[in-house]
Amino acid sequence: MNKVPERVFESLPWSQFTSQDLATLFPGSENRRYGLVKRALASGEIIHIRRGLYCLAAKYQRKSVNLYALAQHVYGPSYVSLESALSWHGWIPEAVHAVTNVSFKKSQEFKTPLGIFSYDRVPQQMFYSEVERLTDASGNVFLMATPLKALVDYVYIRKKDWAGIDPVVSSLRIEPEELEQVTESTLDVLSGNYANSRVKRFLEGLRKDLNR
Repeated sequence: MNKVPERVFESLPWSQFTSQDLATLFPGSENRRYGLVKRALASGEIIHIRRGLYCLAAKYQRKSVNLYALAQHVYGPSYVSLESALSWHGWIPEAVHAVTNVSFKKSQEFKTPLGIFSYDRVPQQMFYSEVERLTDASGNVFLMATPLKALVDYVYIRKKDWAGIDPVVSSLRIEPEELEQVTESTLDVLSGNYANSRVKRFLEGLRKDLNR
């Protein structure tokens, strides 16, 4: 095994690592580090995700890579939202083939060997309001929008002129029972977090339909 995957495997808790991690693990000559990384890439022992971000190949991973956790390293600050979050929460039946995220920086998309990561900018008063910090069975930490926040982000990004439950059910096939779980306090928090008129109209319509 090349020195890079061996040292990463022994020293770091996760399979993804950065150029800064490599500088810590291999202090000294930058040219030497570059040579080690180049050889590890050529042999397929590590994978280049984006500039300054790498991942061990699957056969060298102590823990499998969680794409939701990786998303924060690909481009951040960000959290998983939109279709990915709605699918993760079980609100929509469709499988999602890209990891969809929200960022407060400009919108970006990254096509990587591990998949596509898309990021959309959504202006908010409090960026992490209604975002949960979750941990998977392997200890990977990721940031996930709550179901209604993911839906509100969807309304904003996809420019949906919705004013209640019916278009949500017909367009996304979300079960009405899922929406019935939405609380008045969640509606209050989200209504104060977004200034967009389309979002506010949607939340007010939802509030009316749910008698909240």
